[in-house]
Amino acid sequence: MSESNPLQELSDALATAVERAGAYTVRVNARRRMPASGIVWADGVVLTADHAIEREEEITVGLADGRDVPATLAGRDPGSDLAILKANLGVAVAPRAEAARVGHVVLAVGRGSDEGLTAAMGVISALGGPWRSGRGGTVEGYIRADVTMYPGFSGGPLVDVAGGVVGINSSGISRTGGLTIPMAAAQKVVDALLAHGRLTRGFLGVTSQPVRLPANLAGATKQESGLLVARVAEDSPADKGGILIGDIIVGLAGKPVRDTDELQSLLGPETVNQPVPVRVLRGGEPKDVTVTVGERE
Repeated sequence: MSESNPLQELSDALATAVERAGAYTVRVNARRRMPASGIVWADGVVLTADHAIEREEEITVGLADGRDVPATLAGRDPGSDLAILKANLGVAVAPRAEAARVGHVVLAVGRGSDEGLTAAMGVISALGGPWRSGRGGTVEGYIRADVTMYPGFSGGPLVDVAGGVVGINSSGISRTGGLTIPMAAAQKVVDALLAHGRLTRGFLGVTSQPVRLPANLAGATKQESGLLVARVAEDSPADKGGILIGDIIVGLAGKPVRDTDELQSLLGPETVNQPVPVRVLRGGEPKDVTVTVGERE
């Protein structure tokens, strides 16, 4: 009777996870140079990286069985670097993994060429969000893994050791290297793209800068900073709602606003054309104004 080999068992388990991921990881041909990867998100729906879509016609998707099928662009959001393709696929949909935790072993999987799958292993080193992406959008969360993101990995999945999707990889949203958008954050973008073809974002019409609050105001608001309004665009939502130059924005919709990233993260698609309470400090006193949020062009 042969003795068990834990390292061999681990190696086999990781290879099996990659094989499982390979069933729903596709090759996306939509640019001149190296193709990108994509994930079969739902029946007939492929999620991929927006920066990998350099042409909107003559797009094809390469499947695990070797077939290349035509695809159409159904929606894209440069801010989150996500895009949706539709195609007649007839293949398995990606299973969702359990919530990611720092320290989890993960694998980045790609199908960036016609030579088959590529994979790299690492662990999740950080979780965070919301944050302002390098492409100007607000992403609800991110996963940073110490995984080498080889060319062609963008748009492909980060998977757990069972082959379930933890998130979608992108080299186009951070200036410091590849990041992964978690499934929950990606789902909201996907829903908006399938419904409208694009992701709407809220707009107040102010130019602002972070400022530290005096001790008495920091104590009253339970935060150390806010956004000083330096300019209010004429006829903008902020102008119509009564926000003034010199106001310090400290809250929106009942949530604190301490910097520009927090403000942008609160101006999501659900706020567009909706009246939203904005708390400002005016002359050292808190004041609530109601602003009907516009849509950022």
